Amino acid sequence: MKRIFFRNRAIELAGNIHLPNGFDANKSYAALVLATPGSSVKEQVGAIYAMKMADQGFVTLTFDPSYQGESGGEPRNLEDPSVRVEDIRCAMDFLMTLPFIDELRVGLLGICAGGGYAVNAALTDRRFKAIGTVVANDIGRTFRDIQTRDELLEMLEEIGRQRTEEARGAEQRFDPWIPDSMKVAEAVGITDPELLEAVTFYRESRFRHPNSSNRLLFTSYIHLLGFDAFNLVPELLTQPLQVIVGGRRGNTAQYENGKSLFDLSPATEKDFFIVEGASHYDLYYKSDYVNQAIERLTQFYSKHLHSKYDISLMPKALNAN
Repeated sequence: MKRIFFRNRAIELAGNIHLPNGFDANKSYAALVLATPGSSVKEQVGAIYAMKMADQGFVTLTFDPSYQGESGGEPRNLEDPSVRVEDIRCAMDFLMTLPFIDELRVGLLGICAGGGYAVNAALTDRRFKAIGTVVANDIGRTFRDIQTRDELLEMLEEIGRQRTEEARGAEQRFDPWIPDSMKVAEAVGITDPELLEAVTFYRESRFRHPNSSNRLLFTSYIHLLGFDAFNLVPELLTQPLQVIVGGRRGNTAQYENGKSLFDLSPATEKDFFIVEGASHYDLYYKSDYVNQAIERLTQFYSKHLHSKYDISLMPKALNAN
């Protein structure tokens, strides 16, 4: 792994490049840009998939979004879909400066909200030759659908009031993405299994990371609530598409979002793969499920990025980490 930095206009982004075993800078490699979930930093879900796909022969790049983690940008903890999408394009720009990357063999992999961002970036950036998603979510639709129309309209009013107060000098408001601990979740009466799984992964497992603040700038919602990741998919998403979902459905709607994406895409080569028994968060880090996703992704990218990697060796290469 190598630490790298690149820019999205005035903002410097921090990333990690994961290189295949036996990497030779004089050779030409297929590569993947990874788009991570909302609130997640490059050392978490992105690192898991980046390392495993590097083990399969691909150069992989994962990075902290603008305004988050080790990347720059103010205000901190802003989640702006248009900037997240441009971050992905800028990551591609960076890869194009590396002599060992074959510019005709670059794919894109998005996980959770990163899946929606990846799809949105690929609509107009044709440099991405193959698109993969794991438990993809359209973050805008997800936030719209978890409340009634009246609640949504009231929230928009509240965002407006907050922006006005901040314009007049008030402090910025930051809300937690999820409860900060299982103890907090239990104290407020949360019982949704998937939300509790999220708390376990992000806040109480070995994947907790100090750069993941679990804070969202409240006024981010003015950007999030108007975002539609899959708009124009029927018109523009013609690249080969691999959609991976968990067979155990829940309130994240990852299965429904993935099926919608698959159905909307006009791609002539597309695949919908269900990891039976897996929930949304199981596909973040549990080896039994993640390795199934990696196997399918390796087959997909090897075919469509014309990798020289021998996929028949792949099951032996996967490990339980």
